Amino acid sequence: MKKLSFILLLAILISACKNETKPESTVVDEVSKEDITTSIYPEAITKVFEAHGGIDQWNKMQTLSFTMEKPNGKEVTTTHLKTRAELIDTPNYSMGYDGENLWVNEKDENEYKGNARFYKGLMMYFYAMPFIVGDDGIIYEEAEPLTFEGKTYPGILISYEAGIGVSPDDQYIIYYYDETGKMEWLAYTVTFGKDGKSKEFKFIRYNNWQTVSGLVVPKSVDWYKYENNQPTEKRNTVEFTDVVLSEDAPQNTMFMMPEGANVVE
Repeated sequence: MKKLSFILLLAILISACKNETKPESTVVDEVSKEDITTSIYPEAITKVFEAHGGIDQWNKMQTLSFTMEKPNGKEVTTTHLKTRAELIDTPNYSMGYDGENLWVNEKDENEYKGNARFYKGLMMYFYAMPFIVGDDGIIYEEAEPLTFEGKTYPGILISYEAGIGVSPDDQYIIYYYDETGKMEWLAYTVTFGKDGKSKEFKFIRYNNWQTVSGLVVPKSVDWYKYENNQPTEKRNTVEFTDVVLSEDAPQNTMFMMPEGANVVE
């Protein structure tokens, strides 16, 4: 009797297992590389990226070029965004970085008196804000808001992991409109050739934008005087013309050191 009851119970259990409705397998949609890329950033900086066209759109670009009017004529900067090879061409000199060597080529016996290592990538970095702080090796922290002329802007402190770039102790603060995410100010320190971090922040105002290749980039920026790490009044304006942002890579030959140029050690 006990054996019969056991067999009956076993049959019921087997039948129940067969009739049990199995949960449908979950199909995970393929996540695009762009979605993965966006998700690695903190919410605040992602909000700023999105207000300017999105970091994914930026990452499609391979060429950035812009022109600035200088006292000695037009200065044209062209950068390969993936390799960071760069050419800066002016009437008096050209300066380039081919991925290995930094070089200067003086024209018509004009003597180059600048600091090529300091200037390499400098204006490109300022121009490519906020996207340039989407690079690898960056640490994001919340900064104290900036209040200027009655308006308060939340801040994102940008610093670098050890060994990143030629000035890993540099720091930046991006200040943005809380309502829209659009960038309004950049505070930055200069530590090139110095040891340790600096406590002195300089200020650039980004309040004149244009859209190029789906990205909101500067049309001009204003450098400000400052006191006690606060902007005070406008000092000068730098305008950018002939802006090119392209998914096509520039020719590597344009960054090669021409005959007669000097390598900067």
